Amino acid sequence: MTEASKPAGTATLTYGDKSVDLPVLSGSTGPDVIDIRKLYGATDAFTFDPGFTSTAACESALTYIDGDAGILLHRGYPIGQLASKSNFIEVCHLLLHGELPTAAEYEAFENIVTRHTMLHAQFDRFFEGFRRDAHPMAIMVGAVGALSAFYHDSLDIHDPVQRNISAIRLIAKMPTIAARAYKYHIGQPFVQPRNDLNYAENFLRMCFAVPAEDYVVDPKMAKAMDRIFMLHADHEQNASTSTVRLAGSSGANPFACIAAGIACLWGPSHGGANEEALMMLKEIGTPDKIPEFIQGVKDKKYKLMGFGHRVYKNYDPRATVMKESADEILELVGSDNDPILQVAKELERIALSDEYFIERKLFPNVDFYSGITLSAMGFPTSMFTVLFALARTVGWIAQWEEMLADPAQKIGRPRQLYTGPTERDYVPIQNRG
Repeated sequence: MTEASKPAGTATLTYGDKSVDLPVLSGSTGPDVIDIRKLYGATDAFTFDPGFTSTAACESALTYIDGDAGILLHRGYPIGQLASKSNFIEVCHLLLHGELPTAAEYEAFENIVTRHTMLHAQFDRFFEGFRRDAHPMAIMVGAVGALSAFYHDSLDIHDPVQRNISAIRLIAKMPTIAARAYKYHIGQPFVQPRNDLNYAENFLRMCFAVPAEDYVVDPKMAKAMDRIFMLHADHEQNASTSTVRLAGSSGANPFACIAAGIACLWGPSHGGANEEALMMLKEIGTPDKIPEFIQGVKDKKYKLMGFGHRVYKNYDPRATVMKESADEILELVGSDNDPILQVAKELERIALSDEYFIERKLFPNVDFYSGITLSAMGFPTSMFTVLFALARTVGWIAQWEEMLADPAQKIGRPRQLYTGPTERDYVPIQNRG
């Protein structure tokens, strides 16, 4: 139990002729939690909770979400304030160290991240082992896992100094790996990082610069990219974060844990949601086909992607900020000549005014706005989840660090409700009928 959690009474559970008092814990905010750790020992029964939607698997002081109220806090700071006033590197420091940095701390932190962005020259050979048409996420899973083969000096998870070195390396090198995955995917030469550019500028240059001409990063593009990173930095105990924690609970090295998180994020129900949203816009095709699509959604013929959220039953607070960047980038690139972006703008207008959507709280979410923004910036849909993984790395690392420091931490070992055959005797093959 951390300092943030405290006893809040007991809950009595009666099962058959047995009765057990279970402690109730309160966090700093949010619902109370019934501590069921002694339930099995006292009653010889488990709980059943597919998807763990009613189970707290850990204590955490990183991120708080109130889906009904549309609230997202990082270490207590509202995401709207961070996205409008802060930047990604500052949010990284906040998540990793618990506080916003002083000016001196920020300079030191940014400097150390910037100076660890390069990859070992031999590492580039890994990319050549993939087929030219490999999905960038397949490359990410393999490449990030391979980092453990290069950095033996930071694999001791019990050494806080080595853990910090691994954290910096992952945050710093992830944009370089992601940009290389993109360049390899489209058949262009790799672009080296530069220490005179900030985090977002460096990534955009590594993605879009070519040797044949100079490349100057547009400040509005860099600002939008930085904001996308911030809005995806952490999101409590989602599937990929839980995967990182579960992998970490076995004592696996940080590079392996993050690779596991990337693999989980690859699923279309998780990190692939913004890609799915853009695919939906492409299928609609042109604005004149939107009424037919909307009717199809109401008739349950079509699936609406990029609207509503499993956690947020109100407006996604990240979407409010992402909409600003989407509008800026669409204006910058001139969306009037792009039918997909025209569809997005018209679909957004209808969704915010149609009673069907309003009653069901099907507001555009962060995936809807980030998808159209990334498309307008020039990224193909195959790179969307890669960018999500890049941004979420700091959250995964902070969660992993927090887990290792938790004295209550145990190796993850969920139980099951067994429904297979009971014990039976082996029958030789010639006797089976």
